[in-house]
Amino acid sequence: METFYEVMRRQGISRRSFLKYCSLTATSLGLAPAFVPQIAHAMETKPRTPVLWLHGLECTCCSESFIRSAHPLAKDAVLSMISLDYDDTLMAAAGHQAEAILDEIITKYKGNYILAVEGNPPLNEDGMFCIQSGKPFVEKLKRVAADCKAVIAWGSCASWGCVQAAKPNPTQATPIHKVITDKPIIKVPGCPPIAEVMTGVITYMLTFDRIPELDRQGRPKMFYSQRIHDKCYRRPHFDAGQFVESFDDDNARKGFCLYKVGCKGPTTYNACSTVMWNEGTSFPIKAGHGCIGCSEDGFWDKGSFYERLTTIHQFGIEANADKVGGTAAGVVGAAIAAHAAASVIKRLSHDPDAAARAESRS
Repeated sequence: METFYEVMRRQGISRRSFLKYCSLTATSLGLAPAFVPQIAHAMETKPRTPVLWLHGLECTCCSESFIRSAHPLAKDAVLSMISLDYDDTLMAAAGHQAEAILDEIITKYKGNYILAVEGNPPLNEDGMFCIQSGKPFVEKLKRVAADCKAVIAWGSCASWGCVQAAKPNPTQATPIHKVITDKPIIKVPGCPPIAEVMTGVITYMLTFDRIPELDRQGRPKMFYSQRIHDKCYRRPHFDAGQFVESFDDDNARKGFCLYKVGCKGPTTYNACSTVMWNEGTSFPIKAGHGCIGCSEDGFWDKGSFYERLTTIHQFGIEANADKVGGTAAGVVGAAIAAHAAASVIKRLSHDPDAAARAESRS
């Protein structure tokens, strides 16, 4: 199987452009420039990895997001970086021909292919709510996962269950990790995930031949280690107690914090406020709508998207700008007084005569 570099050269890509691509890839992954040669070496020497992309209960929004990736372009990821050998949404083959390809890859690359899953399997009534090739999807999922190297759970459907698993969950839709328990699973939640996050995870796995460092919930730390709130450009307004009270009020026009109209940024871990969407153009908060927490487990069952969080207790959250300023001034004044008192005590302790003089004046 060809390497990524061989495919690019065959397409007329120069060495200079290839190295530039490696630099952009390192940047998108948050890696230092020192990693560029390592990425280039991997792209030059490692054969493309076979990927089998399955679809369970889902709306295809993850695929829609993926094909809009800009760094790298989805076409480069699909046609050059990986060997996408099966994806019933994108592939030209259908029916028996498509299933034959699936069986061929499983046999030929046993233990060396990546399984990407979009959506989840329903377990109720023997899985009859999602039938593929005449069999329940859960059977297909288990068969393909048995000999894969690792599983990527695309989106909140595969990672947590999402809307299909929301109460009362009549189909018993179930996240991937509760069905596949003997393989490493990389969860890339979001409804959908950011395109560059999806291609970034694939790029990392192909470059370093290992799964990225994961948090305790199985999400790549490079994209899910911080809350949206931590890097949100409206954060200074949150700290100053400046909030939008209702949509389209004067505070909304001033770009104040959306916490009081339900923004879930303080409890949502994702890269929306840094990577953003549509080639880094915007994200929901920048467009004036609060985060709904779509990358978090069970977000559909946590109540209204427009109810303010009641468990967040941080500086400025109930105060207006004047109160925050007054509190800060009080703290500074107290600190000055404490420092002055400490200075007097220190001076008296080093000068016994000064203590006597101070007593006589009193």
